[in-house]
Amino acid sequence: MQLFKEFKEFAVKGNMMDMAIGIIIGAAFNKVIDVLVKKVFLPPLSLLTDGVNFQNKKIILKEAVNKADGTTLTEEVAIGYGALGEAFLDFIIIGFTVFIVVKFMNQLKKKAQDTKDVTVATPKDIELLDKLTQLMEEQNALLKSK
Repeated sequence: MQLFKEFKEFAVKGNMMDMAIGIIIGAAFNKVIDVLVKKVFLPPLSLLTDGVNFQNKKIILKEAVNKADGTTLTEEVAIGYGALGEAFLDFIIIGFTVFIVVKFMNQLKKKAQDTKDVTVATPKDIELLDKLTQLMEEQNALLKSK
């Protein structure tokens, strides 16, 4: 449940870097996600709904009018809610994938900023800030003891 709460916060309040990463990864995985939705998720869903193809689902507002020879006089006017559902599923998969990648990157960043963790090299600016903080704490302790 915590994971979904963090995903909601990411999707609603993401900063510019998170959005940039999302756009880049979303574009890079667009083809993979498209195949995943169309070839993996939708066929079982179509099977459960007795062979309904969701891409072609629509609400027809006005039927097409054709001549006797088969040429179209007026085009059909329809709301393609099946395509919308597919696009929404694409968005959820891409968004969740980006969220997981950003979460992983933030964990690595946090680990690199921990000066007590010797498994990862700490950046010099973080080391200097940590030393400065330690010196200030020592100075405050000396001033309080006087």
